[in-house]
Amino acid sequence: MNFLFADNKKNFSMSEQLETAWDKLQEKLGGWFDSIIVSLPNFLLAVLVFGVSFFLSGYISKLILKLLHRTKMQRSVKIMISKIVSVVVIVVGLILALGIMNLNKVLTTMLAGAGVAGLAIGLALQGTLSNTFSGIMLSVVDNIKIGDWVSTNDYVGEVVDINLRNTTLKQPDNKYVYIPNKLVVENTLKNFSSTTTAKVILTCGVGYESDLSLVEEVTTNVIKENFNDIPNSEVQFFYTEFGDSSINFELRFWIIAKKQMDINIAKGKAIMLIKSAFDANDINIPFPIRTINFTNPMTIKGNNQPNSNQSDN
Repeated sequence: MNFLFADNKKNFSMSEQLETAWDKLQEKLGGWFDSIIVSLPNFLLAVLVFGVSFFLSGYISKLILKLLHRTKMQRSVKIMISKIVSVVVIVVGLILALGIMNLNKVLTTMLAGAGVAGLAIGLALQGTLSNTFSGIMLSVVDNIKIGDWVSTNDYVGEVVDINLRNTTLKQPDNKYVYIPNKLVVENTLKNFSSTTTAKVILTCGVGYESDLSLVEEVTTNVIKENFNDIPNSEVQFFYTEFGDSSINFELRFWIIAKKQMDINIAKGKAIMLIKSAFDANDINIPFPIRTINFTNPMTIKGNNQPNSNQSDN
């Protein structure tokens, strides 16, 4: 009888516990349902805010891209900036949506995780990000642009492209050089196209028998007659030294040029014109001559002469 009573008591206790657990579960579900009902307006408003920010990001991105097309920035940089603006708008919408739903703890956790992830990505892609920001800087500043003839990092050529990774130069031999943007920003850059004028420097020499006044007059007249793109530009002529075989002079004049090739073409044309003018006026451009003096007289021994070392028979 005692064992039967104990079993009935045990069964009664288990059924009572199950009933209590079920009541607590119903109470918990009811609380959740009440919370959902109460938070439903905020949830709908948060979804609306995020959806509006999502669609607004596309519109703003297109507007930014349209405005950037009026600048001289590279297309790749323009697209990247428009995408960054689009992502910023979406992130702002997400933050507002989480704030409306009172999920401040979730927002704090997301921001902390994004900071850690951003730090890790930044350390891993340090070189790439450096080239990217350098590319943006090169696209914004006026020191260099496509079509300029520049010299940087021991390379000379025409700038044909500036993207998010490197700057492309087309050298005079028609070869392409790809220089990381970071090196272009950090090292010295010489831009030959920053001005529309360039100075051509030419050196030459004339014989010692030449009339130096005539040489100066002929040379300067040739340059003034054939290189008059810049009105009232000065032609500088001055003798520099007494050379081994000639009296040397230096000639300087200005031309309109945007590339180093323009300077080379002008120099070649000037050399041909000066040579023709010198020939017409009997002005000699000497070449080096070396004179050898022998201190001892030279004797030529004939083949039919007997050798002094031979003995007479």
